[in-house]
Amino acid sequence: MIEQLLPYGVAVSEVFGDVPQAHLYPEEARVVERAVEARRREFATGRWCARQALWRVGLPAAPILPGFDGAPEWPTSVLGSITHCAGYRAAVIARAGDAHMLGIDAEPNAPLPEGVLELIALPEEQRLLSRLRLLAPEVHWDRLLFSIKETVYKSWFLSTRQRLDFDEAIISLEAGSTAFTARILPREWSSPEAEADRLQGRWLAKDGLLLSAIAVLGAPKVRTAATGHPRQDQPAGNGPLSRKAYVL
Repeated sequence: MIEQLLPYGVAVSEVFGDVPQAHLYPEEARVVERAVEARRREFATGRWCARQALWRVGLPAAPILPGFDGAPEWPTSVLGSITHCAGYRAAVIARAGDAHMLGIDAEPNAPLPEGVLELIALPEEQRLLSRLRLLAPEVHWDRLLFSIKETVYKSWFLSTRQRLDFDEAIISLEAGSTAFTARILPREWSSPEAEADRLQGRWLAKDGLLLSAIAVLGAPKVRTAATGHPRQDQPAGNGPLSRKAYVL
């Protein structure tokens, strides 16, 4: 289902429940050894999806461990993203030379818990959601906003290795479109990537789920220090490793 949101060349693996035969490498099992059984199954199925996606780009199975920030640590030749929610798990992978930003998120099409919206949404976004609820009440726009911000964070961090908080990106979307735009707000530092301050992605509401995805193909266009003009280069990706866990 999530492949509908992604371009050709991104490998996708998704399931609508846990996979009984999903196994974990010993080092992965240690990550969740104290977790409840449901969390261990969810974690194992997410890693199973990741290994299926690795196989689809021609790479062998390998442990996928969380890094210091909590984000999955992928083999150096690929970019990847994992998501899970009730009744859904998925992983996507792209070759590092084919894409430089990639992120997905899945959420139930249900309201956010009380008080969460005020923590994740800027005032402009809250006004936008009020209008969207009147136009398309079948979509829980507050949860969709949460999903999109998760996807923006994953994509941004994967490329820049820098933390992005909820109030540092403003989301634009419309009821009649499955596209969204995320504008990264000015801060004390700026990304060296020319296109990183405005990300575009797509979303889908289907079968009780809300899915969102960003995939930016090709090599990044990096601003030169002297002129500010873009040039082709490798991802900078050397910022501080820190992560805000956007988990309900």
